[in-house]
Amino acid sequence: MSTRGSTPITGLQLALRAAVSAGLAVAIAQFLKLQYPIYALLAAVIVLDLSPARTQQLAVQRLVGTLVGATVGATLSEFLPSGPLAIAVSILAAMLLSWGLRLYAAAKVAGYVCGIVILSHDAAPWGYAVYRVIETLLGIAMAVLVSLVPTLMRVEISDETDY
Repeated sequence: MSTRGSTPITGLQLALRAAVSAGLAVAIAQFLKLQYPIYALLAAVIVLDLSPARTQQLAVQRLVGTLVGATVGATLSEFLPSGPLAIAVSILAAMLLSWGLRLYAAAKVAGYVCGIVILSHDAAPWGYAVYRVIETLLGIAMAVLVSLVPTLMRVEISDETDY
């Protein structure tokens, strides 16, 4: 979405949609007793756009990055001792793998998720990684659903994004 020529109603609509999608994601995550609803919240807000097509594009990037990062993080946590060096090496690996697979838009998310898995895993890195994917998928689903609600007023939407 381009913010050039945006009006206060555009900001209001985007903020309202982000609030609703995040609130729904957290409510469902809490109902399902997921460990970290914050990841559902983050995904719901980050992928949301006034354009349903742009929301779906961002959703795919976020999901692919999360899958790559969670897989690399859980795999490398089996071999690397926990610590700053392991985090750095794993982020490097996840981002380079993303680039190697031509998943350019997912690379930063892959690095971020990979680092979280390495930093936060306990005795079960694969379980931790799977739950990050589930929570992210929940947030993405809420953002996509909310993005399908028609806007209240016509706004200028382009393929650009400023945030």
